[in-house]
Amino acid sequence: MQKINLCITPQELISRLGEFGQFCPISLAESYELVDCSVTESLKFAAEFRGHYYKMSSQENLNKFLQNPELYVPPLAPHPLPPADMIPKRLTLSELKSRFPKCAELQGYCPVTYQDGNHRYEALIPGNINYALEYRDRIYICESQEKLEKFLRLPQKYWNQKLPYKLPPLKEPIHLTSLPLPGYLEQGIATSLIKAMNAAGCLKPKFPFLSVKRSALLFIAFHLKAYNPNGSEYTKRKYKKKMDQFLERCELITYLGAKMTKKYKEPQFRAIDFDHKLQTFLSLKNIDPVNG
Repeated sequence: MQKINLCITPQELISRLGEFGQFCPISLAESYELVDCSVTESLKFAAEFRGHYYKMSSQENLNKFLQNPELYVPPLAPHPLPPADMIPKRLTLSELKSRFPKCAELQGYCPVTYQDGNHRYEALIPGNINYALEYRDRIYICESQEKLEKFLRLPQKYWNQKLPYKLPPLKEPIHLTSLPLPGYLEQGIATSLIKAMNAAGCLKPKFPFLSVKRSALLFIAFHLKAYNPNGSEYTKRKYKKKMDQFLERCELITYLGAKMTKKYKEPQFRAIDFDHKLQTFLSLKNIDPVNG
């Protein structure tokens, strides 16, 4: 018996696998868990015993196997590997569709969430079709990757459950456009609008020759466009640039108010960029703040 340190081909590994295939014999023996080690090609936790290869799920389990390998392989192994049709298999979306018209067990509710939630009503959570599996010729839909892995490890714990008579009401999708205006705003753009209004309240933008109200509305419009989560990267960059330019022009008022004096100053006594910013300010009198 020895740990595998030499490079072996995948074909050689498959041809010389022991009675447990690529499932961890330690996990199967101690907790009756089906821990599939084929998800990694590494042989870091693999060992050779009696001419066969065995893969373990961790360094701790490898150490246990190396100390007493006879306890974890036949005839002393407490649990044999179940037959292939009794081992749960994850289903891809295409495989799940090919099973039609077969329906998912528990009406699509996650069996792991329901079992771990002690069969409480609030533990009836719909599964996600991205986390589907097949076991005993039945289909199960889990809530998440974590729940899927739990079922794959302990299928006998989660497979045979029954739903209560009372089930949560079906959640039918509602189109945002069918909501009244307050509901549409709340569900559709509330978060983005709050962020934009908060930014406007902090920065208090005032564009030259525009009212405070129009300045704030233009800034909010730029902000919504620049940070629209559904917008394209090109559009968001475009309006982020417009917003930055808008704010830069708003700052002209603050700058000129701080630098301008009641008495006339000769050019040589003015701030270096004062004249340039004053001309920029005056040029904005008849400019379109959106496209100009």
